[in-house]
Amino acid sequence: MAGTTGPTRIVIVGGGYVGMYTALGLQKQLSRGAADITVIDPQGNMTYQPFLPEAAAGSVEPRHVVVPLRKVLNKCRVINGAAERIVHAEKHVLVRPLKGASIRVDYDLLVVCPGSVSRLLPIPGLAEVGIGFKTIGEAIYLRNHVLSRLDFAANATDPDERKRALTFVFVGGGYAGVEAMAELEDMARYALRYVDGVDPSEMRWVLVEAASRIMPEVSVRLSAYTVDRLTERGIDVRLNTRVESAVGGHLELSDGDAFDTDTLVWTAGVKANPMLEDTDLPRDDKGRLPCAANLTVKGVTGVFAAGDCAAVPDLTSKDPNAICGPSAQHAVRMSKTLAHNVAQTVHGGVLRDYRHAYAGSVASLGLYRGVAEVYGVKLRGFPAWFMHRTYHVSRMPTLNRKVRVIADWTAALFFRREVVSLGQLQMPRYEFEQAAGERKLPEVG
Repeated sequence: MAGTTGPTRIVIVGGGYVGMYTALGLQKQLSRGAADITVIDPQGNMTYQPFLPEAAAGSVEPRHVVVPLRKVLNKCRVINGAAERIVHAEKHVLVRPLKGASIRVDYDLLVVCPGSVSRLLPIPGLAEVGIGFKTIGEAIYLRNHVLSRLDFAANATDPDERKRALTFVFVGGGYAGVEAMAELEDMARYALRYVDGVDPSEMRWVLVEAASRIMPEVSVRLSAYTVDRLTERGIDVRLNTRVESAVGGHLELSDGDAFDTDTLVWTAGVKANPMLEDTDLPRDDKGRLPCAANLTVKGVTGVFAAGDCAAVPDLTSKDPNAICGPSAQHAVRMSKTLAHNVAQTVHGGVLRDYRHAYAGSVASLGLYRGVAEVYGVKLRGFPAWFMHRTYHVSRMPTLNRKVRVIADWTAALFFRREVVSLGQLQMPRYEFEQAAGERKLPEVG
């Protein structure tokens, strides 16, 4: 298959794990004369999200969990911009770059994998006070914010303000919520060694989950075990509970409890990237692209999709209507199948179906603690934590980043954890504006 003037023009919308690894596979399988590959993403890097909790807790340097797209995809064209609209009828993508007028990018084959965004509910106050946990920026912000709340509490004279500052709430009991809370609670407990006047027992960590159990990816027994371990650490796990209101940081829960907090982290699910609404591609009732097992989008030709934005049938399930869930495991495996099938389309070869062999699940619950279920074998504590790190570092893109992450872990064996808050990152122009007499002292946090 060739473009109108030569090589096949392949456009990949999204530079996350699926997009980056698909492009990486294509530049290895296709010569420059066979294809021109363009990757479109607002960010210039790919973030390996399973390491965000460790980056937030300071176990891994944040720069080491991101991969620069241009460095890795040296045979591709990378456009830093947001895909505003996909017009498949005319085979072009309208891209809004970081600065300047929108540009049109034409294609012969299109790969759509922009990922997902946080799925917000119409809860009063949530959009104003909540924060997600999907980007490296959010991870760094939460680290700085949690440490700043400890510093604030150490000097607070008002008991209510002190209690509010030391209350940390996470909504959503999936992997993201559980791991983020466990890592940050572990970090905060360690940080209090250096904060005078605040006892660890004064901190209140609350995990709110609307379902009857957390971490549905693991067995019921392992889920219950995780709740027990979190409870032993003083974490308040609220199952079958919803947030009814969060106006001004005053939380009202469906179980009748109400309290104030300065920290509300929202990890209660994801939804397909809303940019798909500005396309002429088919979508299902959840806004995803309906796909065949070979990752082609149903109802159109020349379009592929994978990842969180795609509804891909799960051929390993007994349920004929089962869809692959939005997980890192699927992203890792889908990208390989996707790169193969796009390359085969260029060469006129045979496409293969995506079939996922479930290996298990791993989760970290803080330093040296974790849970895992691998090929039916249940692990707890240190072995599970070690399995978690081993699995994810093996999936971390590029040897460069693997080595850097392992170096961070090795250094942590000999040196104490870093608990420095770089709150200035949230206000980089504060000192300059203060010198110019344009800004008053900001509120802490």
